[in-house]
Amino acid sequence: MEEITLKAELRKELGKKVNAGRKSGMIPAVLYGKGVKNESLWVKALDLKRLLKKSGESVIINLTIEGEKKYSVLINEMQENPVSGDYIHVDFYNVKMDEEIETEIELIFIGESRAVKEAGGVLIKSLDKLKIKCFPKDLPSHIDVDISSLNTFDDHIAIKDLKINPAIEIKAELETVVASVAPPRSEEELKELEGKVEEDVTKVEGVVKEAPEGEAPAESAEASKTTKSEKPEKK
Repeated sequence: MEEITLKAELRKELGKKVNAGRKSGMIPAVLYGKGVKNESLWVKALDLKRLLKKSGESVIINLTIEGEKKYSVLINEMQENPVSGDYIHVDFYNVKMDEEIETEIELIFIGESRAVKEAGGVLIKSLDKLKIKCFPKDLPSHIDVDISSLNTFDDHIAIKDLKINPAIEIKAELETVVASVAPPRSEEELKELEGKVEEDVTKVEGVVKEAPEGEAPAESAEASKTTKSEKPEKK
């Protein structure tokens, strides 16, 4: 198994005080898990991005804190800024190399399907991750799904068809379909989608019909009721 390392520093800043660290290129992190006390940490954003690009999230990382303490960890959770997409927090979970772990592994779709390329079908990915159980040394960074076997619309790939190390236990039904190809839509189906469905909006609950000039509009039965919005009080 390739050794993947990451350096970290102890962090004293908490709450809003971590924003200054983020602006200087650091990401706040937390270490927890079996046999360790919770530690608040800093990791360099650039180092983490390089690690993820090369190895992905589902790998054992040798985490070194201030050049002394060393831990074997998994990335348990990552938080991103919804606007910029930058990482704003990461959780590291300490594991024991002699104990099995359960985690989710990303599925990477490779190859080319004839049913897609030549017949114009649409690739259907039913799963994007697979839950597994294994010892940390057997943990793969990802699992390949070769779609080149999908030659017709009747073909599919199930979990049992994937090439997976026998030391890894799959925590799902082996007959579960991972990928298939749906045929392209017919001209009739496309025309159906293009057609507009018209309906009488005055029949929609809560819509008031227009009254003749000089008359007051009639209220719907629901609109005539006096209601009070019931919202839970904030605590």
